Amino acid sequence: MPELPEVEALRDFLSEHLVGHEIVRVLPVAISVLKTYDPPLTALEGREVIAVHRYGKFLGLETDGGPYFVTHLARAGWLQWKDRLPSGPPRPGRGPLALRVALETGAGFDLTEAGTQKRLAVYVVADPAEVPGVARLGPDPLAGDFDERRLADLLSGERRRLKGALRDQGLIAGVGNAYSDEILHAARMSPFKLAASLTPEETTRLYEALRGTLTEAVERSRGVAAGRLKAEKKSGLRVHGRTGEPCPVCGDTVREVSFSDSSLQYCPTCQTGGKPLADRRLSRLLK
Repeated sequence: MPELPEVEALRDFLSEHLVGHEIVRVLPVAISVLKTYDPPLTALEGREVIAVHRYGKFLGLETDGGPYFVTHLARAGWLQWKDRLPSGPPRPGRGPLALRVALETGAGFDLTEAGTQKRLAVYVVADPAEVPGVARLGPDPLAGDFDERRLADLLSGERRRLKGALRDQGLIAGVGNAYSDEILHAARMSPFKLAASLTPEETTRLYEALRGTLTEAVERSRGVAAGRLKAEKKSGLRVHGRTGEPCPVCGDTVREVSFSDSSLQYCPTCQTGGKPLADRRLSRLLK
């Protein structure tokens, strides 16, 4: 799933390629992608894009005097930029194409989604706050006013484990499964540690890891073409998705804990005092 750094890089890319240009066609291919109907998609046509925004993991196109186009790429969605779109209208079918946006220049982008779980979402709204997922977002961790005290206040009284707290978009916007693993590895903390149990020193470590990991990932992704962002993300990850590989910090083997629909990766030496975490799904399989 694209997370804050990749969506921020897409925002930069689209700001360069969309702002100042007119949307001439918005062509839905998979009707399920549309989550609103008023205003209609056609309300975007003939409008100039004047800004591109990021709200957590949501992207928003602001049009001159018209509605916003807001999208969430979900787990398997992506944005594919094309300097020259195909001449004919897209044909509905079983392919990944969900929606196409065409500019007056002939360029534009496709929203695609792989797999069978169709969660890619598009909203056309007068105000981004009308999108439920945007309305519930917590503070952006890269915002200028997101300081260490803000993080401490958010985690105070939070009875969940750090992994779950970091992924909660209503608590902190933009961090998902991959970067929560990376942040906790950088902070040298167990993903199962209770969020409310952090000492002041640990809060400082987590804050520095949160800001540092996301800032580094944004800088690494900046200027990368939209089509290469997924590969860039994977190449920069230290533990997430690297089960069985050596930890780049200490050389211990990266371990995994599996859940019904996701998994987390961590280094025992760096994060849990050398002790492997219980993998409940694996334990059930071995019984």
